[in-house]
Amino acid sequence: MNVLTNLQQLYATDDYLWLLATIDLLKQGRFDEVDLENLIQELQDLGSEKKNAVKSLLEQVIRHLLLLQFWTEESERNYYHWQSEILGFRYQLEDRLTTNLRNYLANEMDNIYNRALKYVQIKTKFKVDFPAECPYTLEQLLDIDYLG
Repeated sequence: MNVLTNLQQLYATDDYLWLLATIDLLKQGRFDEVDLENLIQELQDLGSEKKNAVKSLLEQVIRHLLLLQFWTEESERNYYHWQSEILGFRYQLEDRLTTNLRNYLANEMDNIYNRALKYVQIKTKFKVDFPAECPYTLEQLLDIDYLG
């Protein structure tokens, strides 16, 4: 069996060992032995994971800002908790955000807001009148100090 066949079998059984072997081959310049099919798939998955991570974090920021700003019945009890959650999510976003991911978020704002809106509507048992459209700009959502 050749190296490529062994790598493909390794990928099916232990993707972490496959990754280590692939990195080793790349470092050695043995490009013709690399399992390109699975490497391409892993790179695509990595891009998707990064997008999903920043999308999820931004959705969390929006959820907590909406609760902080509009759920007055609970704000006294939860204000500092929601505020600290917003800060934590923003720091995580700051660590992950690239120009491309920022552009991705800008393009996905309506979808992200609608998901956040549905969540807070259910959480508040539809008793709070939240805006139908996002009341925040992406810049505000990413601003460490912005709280609405």
